[in-house]
Amino acid sequence: MNKRDRGNFYEDLAVKYLTEHGINIICRNFRCRLGEIDIIGYDGDTLVFFEVKYRKDDTYGHPLSAIDVRKQRKIISVAQYYLMYHNDYKYIRFDAVGILDNSVEWIKNAFGM
Repeated sequence: MNKRDRGNFYEDLAVKYLTEHGINIICRNFRCRLGEIDIIGYDGDTLVFFEVKYRKDDTYGHPLSAIDVRKQRKIISVAQYYLMYHNDYKYIRFDAVGILDNSVEWIKNAFGM
């Protein structure tokens, strides 16, 4: 399994987990010239931007530790671009999904604008 296939596999796992927990997924891998957002969905009337990180073990730390300030700024920039063209939301939130081996951890409101 190459890196792209592995990423898709674990994003699929995250989508399954989020859907089972009531998230309505509307977009995956939204790309623009500023970067990419892994998953976009609704949690009730809140539009949520999800960043998904996977690690097979914690040798290099927990997967959520990879969502540093630089990565957060990039995600926020891409989200702002997305919001310029989509205004069908009441609230927005930035969540993180960490997958360590096959254990999923979902952090709501992981960071803000």
